[in-house]
Amino acid sequence: MSPWIIGFGVFFVYPLLATVFLSFTSYDLISDPIWVGVKNYVFMFTSDPLVWTAIRNTTYLVVAITIGRVGYALASAMVLSKVRRGSGVFRTLFYLPALAPPVAAALAFVFLFNPGTGPVNQVLGWFGIKGLLWFNDPLLAKPALTVLALWASGEIMVILLAALLDVPTEYYEAAALDGAGSFTRFWHITLPTIAPVLTFAVINSIIVGLQYFTEAVVAGAVASGSSDAVGSGTQLGYPDNSTLTFPMWLYQQGFHYYNMGYASTMAIVLFIVSAIFTVILVRQLRKSGMTEED
Repeated sequence: MSPWIIGFGVFFVYPLLATVFLSFTSYDLISDPIWVGVKNYVFMFTSDPLVWTAIRNTTYLVVAITIGRVGYALASAMVLSKVRRGSGVFRTLFYLPALAPPVAAALAFVFLFNPGTGPVNQVLGWFGIKGLLWFNDPLLAKPALTVLALWASGEIMVILLAALLDVPTEYYEAAALDGAGSFTRFWHITLPTIAPVLTFAVINSIIVGLQYFTEAVVAGAVASGSSDAVGSGTQLGYPDNSTLTFPMWLYQQGFHYYNMGYASTMAIVLFIVSAIFTVILVRQLRKSGMTEED
């Protein structure tokens, strides 16, 4: 076990402890860290002008991505589990978007949702709907990012599909003999059986939403016409900070303003929130009596 223990200590424990220490310091990556106590934490929750905007945007994305991603993946998996002919082709097509690099996917979606020449607005025009601004509109930028996240949710779909195919058919046959309908079989057989996998999908989607970074940076920069995405504070969160996420503001503080101590504080808060969500969901699952051990 020693190689794993060494890797775990070097690449997880040490960086985590170093981040905790730096979160209580003023550190600019050049000079030695200066101990400031909890000033970084107090500043984040009371004086940072954009942190609450970033928190609101990230909360929106967490909720929208979790509900949409898990719902879309589960619905797709249920449809694909019924396909008999050409099932391999359809599964591949549904999974392929998950392999697209985040930067390339964001660039493609900005092109698709381009207000002037994008195919999406052209299709909407066929139905008499006036073209929307999408990534250039503060009200539509986050929904467009959510659609991008749903499009690339193939890995969750594959995991849920494997769980659905693993449900014993005897359960469905017995329920059908008792007169149970489709919804009853889904609610009382499918969901309890795949509950552990479904919980993993929810936790994974929450973490994806909390760490949403690359797509938001690229989409905002390209939509604004900027050629410098990361590191440019002028177009950060374009338009009107509507795409400014917590990880984006964390990165900006650490590597653009060189406030690494404050960035470490934000990283610790993000880690704690992710851990809290994970613990709550796992405990809730165990309490409901739907774990494999139960």
